[in-house]
Amino acid sequence: MRSLDRRDFLRGTLAAASWAALPSSLTACAPRTRPTAFHYDDLYLTHDTGEDHPERPARLTAVMDRVSAAEWYPDLHQIPLRAAETSELELVHDPEYVALARTEIEGGARRLSTGDTNVSAESYRVSTHACGAVLEAVDAVMDGRAKNAFCAVRPPGHHATPDRGMGFCVFNAVAVAARYAQVTHGVERVLIVDWDVHHGNGTQDIFYADGSVFYMSTHQSPFYPGTGALEETGEGPGSGLTMNRPFAEGAGDAEVVGAFRNDLLPAALDFAPDLILISAGFDARHGDRLGGFEVTDEGFRELTRIMLEIAHVSGGGRIVSMLEGGYTPEGLASATCAHVEELVRG
Repeated sequence: MRSLDRRDFLRGTLAAASWAALPSSLTACAPRTRPTAFHYDDLYLTHDTGEDHPERPARLTAVMDRVSAAEWYPDLHQIPLRAAETSELELVHDPEYVALARTEIEGGARRLSTGDTNVSAESYRVSTHACGAVLEAVDAVMDGRAKNAFCAVRPPGHHATPDRGMGFCVFNAVAVAARYAQVTHGVERVLIVDWDVHHGNGTQDIFYADGSVFYMSTHQSPFYPGTGALEETGEGPGSGLTMNRPFAEGAGDAEVVGAFRNDLLPAALDFAPDLILISAGFDARHGDRLGGFEVTDEGFRELTRIMLEIAHVSGGGRIVSMLEGGYTPEGLASATCAHVEELVRG
């Protein structure tokens, strides 16, 4: 069986090198010829959540001001804008919920009836395009046009469950992307990591009993949405494929990076993913308006390096990252730029 053979190979690879030598050895063999893909569009600024709402357009304008000034920005492969089809959204969302979200938003609702997500006239269109852009990024990475990708999109998605939008989220882009990669590109195993300060309850719910997706989250606890306990590890075919690492307010690089390197890294290499997806929430950064973590920009760089280590051993370098939270624009921009720069270097 191919997957078991590959896991044996990966264990042998790790046995042949010390943990200390792993990062440099992996970096040395990383592909250098393909660009990093990137996506942004002004359409995302038309999702109007209301004056002074933390998830506001200024988040993305700050990100683009910083990223577009980087010396490596002109070398990025630009991902085009496209809307996710209804059938693509329904890979993880109930058809009834997709229809409800469209009906409510296009009917003039200012908040989804399913939860605490403010919307406006353009929000359905914006949300479907945010998902579609991530699917375009998956295509670019899987087709070999890019080595990895980052999508600067909004609204975020990781709180959206199969039948409910909540926590600023309408549709769960990372979950749609995982299932899309499996259906469209024949990907067998997907690793989703989530370093947002809030637990991605929607992503966990969607894949909790799924044996083909490994989900790992570091998050503040107790905190919204109140899920993500250490004991939540999956069930049925997905038993052992959910990894939660909740930390108290004040946790920083030592705790979050430590969980990724000491807990996720060996488990992920044993899982042997074909593709890595990142719910890149930068509200875990110190000074964030909503979060209580103290992760630094260097911490986010190190998290990115760990994901590159896994990808280069197991997934052909394939990573697609997408923006989730981050509510202090200047800090969000700085952390995002650090993350994308490491993807470019990787």
